[in-house]
Amino acid sequence: MPGTNLTREEAQQRARLLTVDSYEIDLDLSGAQEGGTYRSETTVRFASAEADAATFIDLVAPAVHDVVLNGKSLDVAAVFRDSRIALKHLRQGDNELKVVADCSYTNTGEGLHRFVDPVDEQAYLYTQFEVPDARRVFASFEQPDLKATFTFTVKAPEGWTVISNSPTPEPRDNVWRFEPTPRISTYVTALIVGPYHSVHSSYEKDGQSVPLGIYCRPSLAEFLDADAIFDVTRQGFDWFQEKFDYAYPFAKYDQLFVPEFNAGAMENAGAVTIRDQYVFRSKVTDAAYQVRAETILHELAHMWFGDLVTMEWWNDLWLNESFATYTSIACQAYAPGSKWPHSWTTFANSMKTWAYRQDQLPSTHPIMAEIRDLDDVLVNFDGITYAKGASVLKQLVAYVGMDEFFRGVQAYFKAHAFGNTRLSDLLGALEETSGRDLKTWSKAWLETAGINILRPEIATDGSGVITGFAVKQEAPALPAGAKGEPVLRPHRIAIGLYDLDGAGKLVRRERVELDVDGELTEVPELVGRTRPAVVLLNDDDLSYAKVRLDEESLRTVTQHLGDFTESLPRALCWASAWDMTRDGELATRDYLALVLSGIGKESDIGVVQSLHRQVKLALDLYAAPAWREAGLTQWTDATLAHLRAAEPGSDHQLAWARAFAATARTPQQLDLLQALLDGTETIEGLAVDTELRWAFVERLAATGVLDEDDIAGEYERDKTAAGERHAATARAARPTQEAKADAWASVVESDKLPNAVQESVIAGFVQTDQRELLAPYAEKYFAAVKGVWESRSHEMAQQVAVGLYPSLLVSRETLDATDAWLASADPNAALRRLVSESRAGVERALKAQAADAAAG
Repeated sequence: MPGTNLTREEAQQRARLLTVDSYEIDLDLSGAQEGGTYRSETTVRFASAEADAATFIDLVAPAVHDVVLNGKSLDVAAVFRDSRIALKHLRQGDNELKVVADCSYTNTGEGLHRFVDPVDEQAYLYTQFEVPDARRVFASFEQPDLKATFTFTVKAPEGWTVISNSPTPEPRDNVWRFEPTPRISTYVTALIVGPYHSVHSSYEKDGQSVPLGIYCRPSLAEFLDADAIFDVTRQGFDWFQEKFDYAYPFAKYDQLFVPEFNAGAMENAGAVTIRDQYVFRSKVTDAAYQVRAETILHELAHMWFGDLVTMEWWNDLWLNESFATYTSIACQAYAPGSKWPHSWTTFANSMKTWAYRQDQLPSTHPIMAEIRDLDDVLVNFDGITYAKGASVLKQLVAYVGMDEFFRGVQAYFKAHAFGNTRLSDLLGALEETSGRDLKTWSKAWLETAGINILRPEIATDGSGVITGFAVKQEAPALPAGAKGEPVLRPHRIAIGLYDLDGAGKLVRRERVELDVDGELTEVPELVGRTRPAVVLLNDDDLSYAKVRLDEESLRTVTQHLGDFTESLPRALCWASAWDMTRDGELATRDYLALVLSGIGKESDIGVVQSLHRQVKLALDLYAAPAWREAGLTQWTDATLAHLRAAEPGSDHQLAWARAFAATARTPQQLDLLQALLDGTETIEGLAVDTELRWAFVERLAATGVLDEDDIAGEYERDKTAAGERHAATARAARPTQEAKADAWASVVESDKLPNAVQESVIAGFVQTDQRELLAPYAEKYFAAVKGVWESRSHEMAQQVAVGLYPSLLVSRETLDATDAWLASADPNAALRRLVSESRAGVERALKAQAADAAAG
């Protein structure tokens, strides 16, 4: 959308000129049930450092009726252009601006999103403002360092509820007037409006009482496990307040499960919005509850780091997200009574693999990225910002000490409460408490891109005694097109020595922790020790690096990966094997053999499910095409065998049922899915409930077994928002030219679909065993993607740009077509980045396929 960008220089100029005091925002949402537009009135009080100065305020609105600056009405046609209102002749000192506009409800998950529940046909609203979308609801100085207080007044339909950052008042004549907030940034203000169901409690400790609320749509109320959510929340309050030594800074804490949410959750101050898929309608594995708990804790941590103390500009987005990620997982790992003390295992096998993938793309960037404008930050919510940053914070904690780290954090919160900071403010506090000089560490880890590889170099004598041990560090060349140079970094790591015991289990005999720096680091402590069965670098996953096993350790791990007694070393070895597969160092067929040999012994359900996803991805993209069908057959046969052998009713049984459904292919396998669906066959303990039914339906539709009438019948059984999304996926998945054409037209040639349904259609359209049907759409993609990008909102355009790229067409032709488009289309930097990342996936797949073919 033209005119909606904001550069860092513009933000700096505006911040030097202005100090914002308060906003009063009056919204008339009484017509929300019908939709359309709504009246927005904003009064902003702010100070200018200069007389007769000029600046602008941001607003995305279809119509502006009045702009009154210091009592003078301005010509709207003259001052409102490109989503900005020009403000001239400011007074030095206090100024007052009033803006009256009509703003639009959205169906994209940005601004004020409006959703109608098919169950009760009621409208439900919520705001989503990060990064720059408060301006879709009220006129605002849209940047994080212009904090202010916010007073919301909202008129809503009778019987509805309005929730905001401040406690909910009693309405008068269907008007809610909220108390002013503390000083916060525009992007963490919030409104959630509609006939929501709610459950209330409180957090009580040592005289402190914080009201707690949980909200969802009434159609989900029967599935809302509020007690479990409150338990995790209270655990977070206990742990964070102790570690941060700063009381929760807002008047109440509401968590609102909202529909069609683009992200996992959003840290609105005191009013956190969370995707309502986390209200589980059907049986899920414990891994899903763990992920939900991490999301809850992540957003709670943001109340201090992000909301209380906020980054000055978006180049420190990484610190905001990484801190919340690190502390949420640390809370799960270390808080008394936590249900997930092995949370670092999940982190190693999911979050870090995301980071390693991101860091090997041509768009790799330093953790502390250069954010020139809003377009940059919108595509920077990535694996480096979240997972690499959190990995590096974990290493920093190991480097300075956990107690010293949190003492520094405590000083930081006290010094900067309700203010804005830069990275240097936090590092300065940590230097004070730890005595470490962090400038060199920061330069190496935060200001450079790319990933290091650590390898053990081991020498032994004839009796198996270690005579020499060193850690070799490599800095591979950055991907083509990436900025910067590869660097060697200082690492704090542990080295684990593992032996096979009499029962055939791999048990850690010894652990050595040390600093690794430069190309070669000698480890004299290990000289004279008997060579173990496995040497594991980066044991306990303290650092961020790709780790390789020496030949003897790799042989042992290949035979005994499932025999580690602890989950984390297993996860580290699984992750290393997966990374080798992606790099073409381990053939897909050998990776499959490794997984099949060890997955049956893997007790961690989160790791099992990650392996399911990785095996399917490897077979779909990294297997030699001539062998792919044989590999898929081998895998699908194994998933069915594990499904039948799993403990009835267990998480593993459910996970294997989903894995089987994802690749079922023979007539007999598809007949089994159909029989499980219609109840003519059962597997003891397996409940074919609503969500599992849809998994079966989507596969049966994709293989041509079920048609439109069957899908419509299934939707009649589940006439809900989730059912609508699943039905959209199933329809788009059908293996016919007509189904593909309809799906493509609904997403690319029309902009009417809401965000969640568009995402579902794209998911169904792209089926890995329909390459021939999808081949004609590669050319159509390149013809359409720029126009979609320029005419849609960011969230909607990004779904199309990433989701419909021809990633399954792994060929030189796809690379050439992409290169030709990049050379001729002149896309903006954000779109160029997304398409280049997708291209890199095809290039990697070609390399991996060649490695797999060579192994055959």
